[in-house]
Amino acid sequence: MHIVTIEGVPYDWFKQLQEIHAHVFDGANLPLEKLESKEGLVCLLAVENEDIIGFKIGYTHPDGIFYSWLGGVHEKKRGQGIASQLMRRQHEHLQALGFKKVRTYGRNERKAMLITNLKHGFDIVSTFVDKKDRHKIVFEKTLE
Repeated sequence: MHIVTIEGVPYDWFKQLQEIHAHVFDGANLPLEKLESKEGLVCLLAVENEDIIGFKIGYTHPDGIFYSWLGGVHEKKRGQGIASQLMRRQHEHLQALGFKKVRTYGRNERKAMLITNLKHGFDIVSTFVDKKDRHKIVFEKTLE
């Protein structure tokens, strides 16, 4: 497995990215327009035999903090540390770009991701209820 880092929309990988996104997020669509609308988009793709097996996508939030937006690993590849590798590589890349903080949101029903965030030095800074009436936990980490 290797990790591909792309600044901007990963057009060459887009079809596969949509497939793994739908797999991870219960069939949810990832529209190209949504990716194209994000300023400072950074995509990390875990690739094995030219297939995406995991991904981590984020962008620059208007307040200047990098927002780690979407990510996941194919269910057949979970438990192998791929999400942690993607997170570490993302944070290294963000530091190289000059970011001082990274933020992400989590949901209680995705406990593995909550645990991964905590293991990698994120702090819980607040909570909120989104437009779909889902409770979200806000995590932030200072990059050093």
